[in-house]
Amino acid sequence: MGLFTILLFIPNPTFAEVFVPLHEYLGYFDSNGIYTVVGNVKNENNFAVIPTITVSVIDGAETISKTIKHVPLAVGSEIPFKIKFPEIKSNIPVLVNPELTFEKTIKDEIPIQVLYDKTLIKHDDGHITGKIQNTGNQTIHYPKLFAVVHGYDRVLDITQNIEFIEKIEPGEILDFTMYPDPSITEDVFYYSCFGPVDMSVVPISVKKNEGKFDLRYDSPGTFFYDAKYDERGTDLTIRSTNSYPFPTYANFEFPPISGNEKFSVTLNDEPIDFIQSMDQMGYWHVAFDVQPQSQGILKISGFDEGLPPDMPLVPMWVKQNGGWWSTNQIIDSEFLEGIKFLVDTQIIEVSTLEKSSQSDWKIPSWTKTIAGWWSEEQISDDEFLIIIKNLIERQIIVV
Repeated sequence: MGLFTILLFIPNPTFAEVFVPLHEYLGYFDSNGIYTVVGNVKNENNFAVIPTITVSVIDGAETISKTIKHVPLAVGSEIPFKIKFPEIKSNIPVLVNPELTFEKTIKDEIPIQVLYDKTLIKHDDGHITGKIQNTGNQTIHYPKLFAVVHGYDRVLDITQNIEFIEKIEPGEILDFTMYPDPSITEDVFYYSCFGPVDMSVVPISVKKNEGKFDLRYDSPGTFFYDAKYDERGTDLTIRSTNSYPFPTYANFEFPPISGNEKFSVTLNDEPIDFIQSMDQMGYWHVAFDVQPQSQGILKISGFDEGLPPDMPLVPMWVKQNGGWWSTNQIIDSEFLEGIKFLVDTQIIEVSTLEKSSQSDWKIPSWTKTIAGWWSEEQISDDEFLIIIKNLIERQIIVV
């Protein structure tokens, strides 16, 4: 058994309890013949972390490595990962033990729970159906549910729900379905380690207008690869393959260039229906259905020329709310929703914060002057964040 390379961003290395269990780390050729590596990151520290995993595969005389920076991992939780290696040419690649680093962060457990009752069913063909519930008091956007697929005596795959979930409200219960890769369907024995996440984790970097454009996608069962922009940088083409015998979805995420982009989507030059939206952080989402056992060339058109500017530290909607609140166009709780968002996403890092219900939120009316200055650009984002951080830590503002 090999050793992990672990680099800590904390002073005391004795707390390095973030690891990938080797018995849950494996590579296999999927039903499309693409070499696939799956694993599971566990966090046994008493603080949340952001793990970065580097996976290397020896392919003949060449070593191919890929790195993903995963989503924040809460205390005592775990999250699977899956990485595709279409570059692998040999029939006997050698999987190297993973390298793992992590950063300490602040992250609450995502309040999505699988209902372990009679609705959780593993079917004869190896797929599983069940229900999830949002047990928290906040809406969760774009959640996904991952799980480890086991055979009788070994891990077989990592899979996720095939339904596109734009959001799940507090207390809401939704159905989910998971399918393993068709190449291992007959060997499925059980599922474990159900883990909810709320952001995409499959990154792609593409050359665009003499620079690099970073995007991400989420699509259970479908693999996207060979992404290219045209010379103008307005049309993105990317190959897709869905080997699964069921319909699924794809959700692409892009940083905005002007914020006024209007996209269109085709598959093999035929228009397809899609949904275009912008999330709370100001990123575009383009989501559409993917047909079973389909493949082709996807084209997303409508990008502005050039590269995205640096994303603002504070999402525009929060700043806009500050201006509206300063002129009494929205109530306190609506403005404080934005402040809580800044705290939850660590844009405002508060050393100690006692959780409170929305009914206990408070903010003095005199801070409307500060919000007004901020919305009118009289103070910078950094100055505003420092002021709000100070007021929260002194419990003048409660969220």
